Amino acid sequence: MNDELAELKARYERLHLLYQVGNVIHSTLDPQEALQLIVREAVRVMRASSGSVVLVNPTTDFLEIHAAQGLPEGAATLKLRVGEGITGSVARTGKAARVGEVSADARYVMLRPEVRSELAVPLEVRGEIRGVLNVDSDRAEAFSAADQELLEGLAVQAARVIENTWLFEQLRLKARLFESLANVSRTINSTLNLDEALRVITREACALMRAKVCSLMLLDDSHAWLELRASFGAGETYLRKPRLNVEESLIGSVVRRKKPVQVENVQTSSRYQNVEVARTEGLVSLLSVPLVFSGAAVGALNIYTALPYAFSNEEIRIVSAFAELSAIAIEKAQLYERVVDVEEQLRRNERLSALGLLAAEVAHEIRNPLTVMKMLYHSLDLKFPPGDPRTEDARVMEEKIQHLNRIVERILDFARTAEPTFSPVNLNGLIEELGLLVRHKLANQAIELIYELSPGLPTVPGDATQLEQVFLNLILNGAEAMPDGGALRIRSGVVSGAGGAPTHVTIEVIDTGTGMTEEQQRRAFSSMLTTTKEKGAGLGLAIVGRIVDAHHGTIKVSSTPGRGTSMLVSLPVQ
Repeated sequence: MNDELAELKARYERLHLLYQVGNVIHSTLDPQEALQLIVREAVRVMRASSGSVVLVNPTTDFLEIHAAQGLPEGAATLKLRVGEGITGSVARTGKAARVGEVSADARYVMLRPEVRSELAVPLEVRGEIRGVLNVDSDRAEAFSAADQELLEGLAVQAARVIENTWLFEQLRLKARLFESLANVSRTINSTLNLDEALRVITREACALMRAKVCSLMLLDDSHAWLELRASFGAGETYLRKPRLNVEESLIGSVVRRKKPVQVENVQTSSRYQNVEVARTEGLVSLLSVPLVFSGAAVGALNIYTALPYAFSNEEIRIVSAFAELSAIAIEKAQLYERVVDVEEQLRRNERLSALGLLAAEVAHEIRNPLTVMKMLYHSLDLKFPPGDPRTEDARVMEEKIQHLNRIVERILDFARTAEPTFSPVNLNGLIEELGLLVRHKLANQAIELIYELSPGLPTVPGDATQLEQVFLNLILNGAEAMPDGGALRIRSGVVSGAGGAPTHVTIEVIDTGTGMTEEQQRRAFSSMLTTTKEKGAGLGLAIVGRIVDAHHGTIKVSSTPGRGTSMLVSLPVQ
């Protein structure tokens, strides 16, 4: 009877202890304080000499002491591999170990020479062994099965603390990474120059992951090689390393498979091609993620650490999201470069067209006085006596007049070949495409581009290339009139006839610029040779006028000096 009472009393004390420890643990927000409390109470209740909480470091897989009681100074720096010592054995098997005489156990790793017995139980979080709770005694056979049961109860409490700590750290990491990701996305999308975008991506990736080196490699035109295009933190040895074959290299496999790859230590990995470079540069762990845009991989972003590091799934997801943003930024920068090239090509075509039309007008202006000269020459009927040197002069004059006439005719014949080729044209779509070409130019001049396009606009018969030239000239002229910024409004509409059927489509380009005088308006679309523009050649609007006339349309200008200008183009639907 007394034995049963003693057993009941001991069980009550153990349960009461667990209850008290649980209350204290959940009353603190400091995980270190909670773990230290568990160790202290475990040592006290079991009359142990020392104890510790040892956790698995997820980055290195080493067991590290996070809380201790009664251990010598310097013990906290001890690191064991999983499977090493009694503690490591418990971490590997997930089974408790109660050793009555440690000197007889080959697994024991001595921290205090006085220790005779040890009790170690696993700390399990969500089915995964995350650490070990230990108590030691200077007495042999110091711990009973009841002590083991109690320590396992304390381990459950400790596991809850560890889980909460892990969740808190994960949330804090997510918050930091997402905040960094938001900052990075704003930064990398604020630049339009490709090389600058690549430099920003590698710099921000290093800051995001606190890495030693970040590099960015892109596929060349053949898609057979990966070339280093930007890096941050890299030394000369890394910068000089050769390009990588997509089919044969580790990073090439990232691009081919479009999946991230991480390497624990590139200095010893047989898969990594530049081991000597890694050793020279002090690179250890690698995370390489593909740069994917519209389902196609265009390169890889590589993140290197200076110490062994295991990237978590959350970090890999964050870096992959960063890589997707980077791929968009790269495509955006490349597209902008192409847009600039196309815009420049359009401007060159405009100048060539202007020169052609100017040459035609010059030829037309020359032909009239040349015809008069030719008629007057023949009316003079210049005949001189044989042997008179003036006979040869007259012959040369007639020959040169004929020569000039042939040149004028060839120029006019060439100009006539530029007649428009008609096909149905969607003016709304044409205007929107031109807006894409010039939007960056307008943005750089602080000009707001506003569309007021009427939906369901009927097509018009026209030459799309020439009509592009018309509206590009009007947009650029409007921008030129607003050197200090402003608004450029493009409005489309339909003019209907008496029966309600559409007869014309109108496009109006309105700026808030310097405006035009009445004289400038009157002569805006007249001869190229009589321009009133203060700057430039004055050819643009003359070309516009010629092209609109060739499309059987009209163009009207309305302007007030200092308040802006409106150019209204009307084109027939049939």
